[in-house]
Amino acid sequence: MSEKHTKGEMHGCIVCGNLYQLYVVSDAQGKFMDCKVMTAGGRHVPNPHRPLVACEKHSDEEVEAAVLRAYGPQKEEDE
Repeated sequence: MSEKHTKGEMHGCIVCGNLYQLYVVSDAQGKFMDCKVMTAGGRHVPNPHRPLVACEKHSDEEVEAAVLRAYGPQKEEDE
């Protein structure tokens, strides 16, 4: 069974920068596994490589454009 580590982190909305508290889960080697948004008004943005958050008020298109602008095209698998 792999060991998991959870820690609280502050992250800004990928679109506008509003701050949200996240609980971030990583494996024993420190690789990101999952996260949960603890601050009201925020939502998790699915990404296999890093914890991302966005305001609930932003559309999926706004969030997708912001991720593309910040990180470029995303690969589904880490190879």
